Amino acid sequence: MKKKIIFISMLIVTFLANFAYAARIKDIADIKGVRRNQLVGYGLVVGLDGTGDGKDAEFTLQSLASMLEKMGVTVKTDDIKVDNVAAVMVTSELPPFAKSGSRIDVLVSSIGDAENLQGGTLLFTPLKGADGQVYAVAQGPLSTGGFSAGGAGGGVQKNFPTVGRIASGAVIEREIDTGFAKKKQLTLLLHTPDFTTASRVTEVINTLGYAQMAHTEDSSTINIDIPESYIGNIVKLITMVEGLKVTPDVVAKIIINERTGTVVMGSNVRISTVAVAHGNLSIEIKESPQVSQPLPFAQGKTVVTPDTEITVKEGNSRLILMEPGVSIGEVVRALNALGVSPRDLIAIFQAMKAAGALQAELEII
Repeated sequence: MKKKIIFISMLIVTFLANFAYAARIKDIADIKGVRRNQLVGYGLVVGLDGTGDGKDAEFTLQSLASMLEKMGVTVKTDDIKVDNVAAVMVTSELPPFAKSGSRIDVLVSSIGDAENLQGGTLLFTPLKGADGQVYAVAQGPLSTGGFSAGGAGGGVQKNFPTVGRIASGAVIEREIDTGFAKKKQLTLLLHTPDFTTASRVTEVINTLGYAQMAHTEDSSTINIDIPESYIGNIVKLITMVEGLKVTPDVVAKIIINERTGTVVMGSNVRISTVAVAHGNLSIEIKESPQVSQPLPFAQGKTVVTPDTEITVKEGNSRLILMEPGVSIGEVVRALNALGVSPRDLIAIFQAMKAAGALQAELEII
């Protein structure tokens, strides 16, 4: 009886430990079809204080002449000065389930030789999707969040004045019909594909009590058959599924950045029994000139002789036996026992991987 109680207690502790490090399905997976769409458009910013495109930007001249012609004003491109006008690219993102008439932010970026977009106003600019259809129209005054000023001898600049943002600067004109409420099946896409994580997600969804409604298609895809009681009320089911918690499984991996000397180890990294000795070799060379000067009124010449001093130092590192680590903490303590720097760890990990003693994927970025 006593052993049974101890066994049950261990199971409870294990369950609580796994639950403490669990993540919501909402944070590790997306619902297929619920996504943002990129929008882009070409427009003109007017009202600049002489900081717009120069005469070399022919596309700005042509765009301005074309716009004026549509408004009933016929001009020649040679007669236009565009110091106060700049050609820009306007980008934005169409949120999922965005409705006609709602507003979104837009980002305005200069594509000519304009020096500053501060104080400018974006004119009517259609924003198109990948299918070529217009989904929004942008217009309004820019906010650059910076400035640029200077003279003949120098200048000062804060942030990037050739890029600006218009808060709520675009009105959505077209909606994307997804038929989401009528779906009979949902598909979850894991951010990090993994067979074990996908199986755990499937198991926890099926605990909702709807007879194996979730099944795993591959390492990143989980299909959910919508029960009859939730058809037409799919939002309630999604709310329940997103709140479920799962412990994601990750591969053993070590990330190394040689430029900064950064080393990041995953929790599943293990090291087999291996003996390691790591010593540093430093060579220091100092040169100082030795000057030999003749006595006064002598007919000799001043002679300069270089004096070179070379010092070689080699670390007295001992051979240390590293026992197999069963946790990331033990691995870290074993490596700290060598007293090495992060950059030395890079060389040690590479040598361990070559020796087959490192049970992890080594990725150098």
